[in-house]
Amino acid sequence: MAAMWRQSSRILSRNVSNFSSPSITSITTPPSTRLFSFTAFRMGVTKSNTSPGDGVTKAKAGDSITMEYTGYLQDTSKDNQKGKQFDSSVGRGDFNTKIGVGQVIKGWDEGVLTADGGMTLGEKTTLTITGDYAYGARGFPGLIPPNATLIFDVTLKAINGKKA
Repeated sequence: MAAMWRQSSRILSRNVSNFSSPSITSITTPPSTRLFSFTAFRMGVTKSNTSPGDGVTKAKAGDSITMEYTGYLQDTSKDNQKGKQFDSSVGRGDFNTKIGVGQVIKGWDEGVLTADGGMTLGEKTTLTITGDYAYGARGFPGLIPPNATLIFDVTLKAINGKKA
């Protein structure tokens, strides 16, 4: 995304044809155009669906959900942006929690309930969560650096006991 800014330029020249009587002449040139570019950075959660769920059954705030997940630190030097894996429920057992009531990081609450319409039962998706929606300036010592963007591959396996 780029923003265009216009700036008017004035050039002052000294009339040197008559040394006895110097004068200053103001010449206005056409406005110049400067191009400033910046990257728009969305704070919060982005969702990339990898496998649709049932398309109907969605969790609501306060529902008990069962998730399978793997979490990575973002590494922008990699094509898939997935850096070091810091946690996973795979092989350890599914993760059960109440969603939308602050029991998990804000990015999970938003990603499951509202990002791109929310997840549906059985859906597999990738959540990219900026630091302000994850562990913030404190990070999680020894595991997650301060203000780190996290990437989670998640599957919504059950809502209130109803399995996918």
